[in-house]
Amino acid sequence: MIQPFIRNHQYNVIKKQSLLLQKTHETVSDPKVVESVKSSAPFKLLEAFPEADGLQKQLLEKISGLRTAEEFKHYPESLESYLAPFPALTAKQLAKLFPKNKKLKIPDLSEIDYRYVTYLGWTDIATNKLFLVYQLNGKLIGIEGRYTPANKGVCFLCNKHEEVALFTAVTKSRPAKASSDYYKAIGNYLCVDSTVCNQNITNVTALDKFVREVVGQES
Repeated sequence: MIQPFIRNHQYNVIKKQSLLLQKTHETVSDPKVVESVKSSAPFKLLEAFPEADGLQKQLLEKISGLRTAEEFKHYPESLESYLAPFPALTAKQLAKLFPKNKKLKIPDLSEIDYRYVTYLGWTDIATNKLFLVYQLNGKLIGIEGRYTPANKGVCFLCNKHEEVALFTAVTKSRPAKASSDYYKAIGNYLCVDSTVCNQNITNVTALDKFVREVVGQES
């Protein structure tokens, strides 16, 4: 039996490749172009799953055999049972991730489908703060920072043009001979709506790097 192994950002890759293949089949008349896109699709999926085993690879490689609109629609849906959800969190668990924030605004956790979450993010308009929770090496990490709305822009996590804000967090990393009042802030443009970002994100390299920099953890 195949256990859940598909993370949200990887599932987005599957949906993206399935849609690309469907559009190619429907709009491109050159059979060589169609064949090129069809043959590259499984390689794109396997690139997103470097640790996939034999049975998992078989599931992913089925994308090259899709032909009809119904098959393109059904393929991503058929893999939903293999989604590995983000850890479901309680309000108490969230509070422990932000111990210095005594008035932490908790999002409505009952509305979250954790299968489609790469990171949990929300804003507190009253304090101009943005909160982010991510699982790094099996450990949940909470990051709190200032956000400054910037209208439309490219999100550094999902690389899509969306409504973004400049998210600035203070890193815990310190040079060896830094003074006691030393601090360094890291800023990046991030989607204001984390739900949209989670629907777009296909790679967690930038997210991993950002979280490591903020918590002062080496790669």
